[in-house]
Amino acid sequence: MNRRHLLGLGAAAALTPVAARAQAWPTQPVRLVVPFAAGGPTDIPARLFADEISKILPQRMIVENRTGAGVVVGTDAVAKAPKDGQTLLYTTVAHSVLRPLFPRLPFDPVADFAPVSLIGVIPMVITVNKDFPARTLQELIAKLRAEPGKHDYASSGNGGALHLATELLLRRANVRANHVPYRGTAAAMPDVLNGSVPIIVDVATTALPFVQRGETRALAVMDSQRLPQLPNVPTTAEAGFPGLEAYTWHMVLAPSGTPTAILDQAAGVFGRVAKEASVRTRLGDLAMRIVDDQSPAYAKSWLEAERTKWEAIIQEAGIRAD
Repeated sequence: MNRRHLLGLGAAAALTPVAARAQAWPTQPVRLVVPFAAGGPTDIPARLFADEISKILPQRMIVENRTGAGVVVGTDAVAKAPKDGQTLLYTTVAHSVLRPLFPRLPFDPVADFAPVSLIGVIPMVITVNKDFPARTLQELIAKLRAEPGKHDYASSGNGGALHLATELLLRRANVRANHVPYRGTAAAMPDVLNGSVPIIVDVATTALPFVQRGETRALAVMDSQRLPQLPNVPTTAEAGFPGLEAYTWHMVLAPSGTPTAILDQAAGVFGRVAKEASVRTRLGDLAMRIVDDQSPAYAKSWLEAERTKWEAIIQEAGIRAD
């Protein structure tokens, strides 16, 4: 009896008579829509999951990159898809800020989606140019407080995850710095490296190579746990700011109205794959921490908390999207 057969029997046994209709899921290849470009930091984990899930399900899971207007085009395609679990959205923290940043969306990012599973989180890392005179987060805050408005910080664009995480830090510490937005992190890094814009709060995946080469200095990880790749860099809590956490996270959503039994089945499949050692290793290389609870209920509570946190920051800072 092969692995697919055993897993299929286990999934079928878990169904109640009320959920019997979900036994047919999926009836055709599942579209996993990624509203980001192929080959990018969101696409890579999505394809990893799609490949592994295709070994479990009786139908393949196929990644479909739908870009345009930020994440709006791909997200809209899923919002308007049939409510049968055959089309899912693989997205990031960007979903939690769509409503305050884009008030005229062709869909409702809250009402039109049902969370399936929170895959994992990638923490932000507070970094500075290697020659910037601050070796700890406390020293950075002290310098910004002593010289208000003198120093600049870079981001990947207005309203992006890097911008929001930095504003969260500044407001929590009650200090000021000038925002210099760029068209993506790659465009920002030359100025961070030459010191003209010396501060950047970056996603760990992209921050790590610069820190490990000694081109930037990591002051703190915005997570409750230290990064395995940076064992000597404290968390923000250890640096004196408990609860100051920021991530880009990866989540799967379905169109609102998708039957609960299908949501549970899909979450179970993603959860099983996430527990595989090879998958955890590959995602760990991207600095992603897999969450323990991958249920729809936990994903929903996480999304609601993130939406509340970032909407407050957007309002307080008067942030507008590019």
